[in-house]
Amino acid sequence: MHAEMTNFKPHRLIASDRVEGTRVFNADGKKIGSVKRLMIDKASGNVAYAVLCFGGILGMGETYRSLPWASMKYNPELEAYELVTLMTDEELQRAPAYTADGDVDWGYRERPYENYWMGF
Repeated sequence: MHAEMTNFKPHRLIASDRVEGTRVFNADGKKIGSVKRLMIDKASGNVAYAVLCFGGILGMGETYRSLPWASMKYNPELEAYELVTLMTDEELQRAPAYTADGDVDWGYRERPYENYWMGF
């Protein structure tokens, strides 16, 4: 039997493919990018970090930065994620970045981004 769609209620869970592409705003309400992918710790099942996509047009010129998942919260009014830390645009720009044409092992945990975000 199919559930009645008119009785659909929001819930706390979301499929990972629905998070990908979601906009991300800074604490000042400025759009800074979108979620490219989530990196999930296999042992704990927790989201470790989100890879955000910045800039570019039609996949050209995009850069990617990894931000700790705990640094963002979902805002249902915006239907987007917001940074919970008051990092400046300059701090975000200094974070380790990768280009779309680079061969990046996103699961490698000893990358420089881990140390960069420790102070936020």
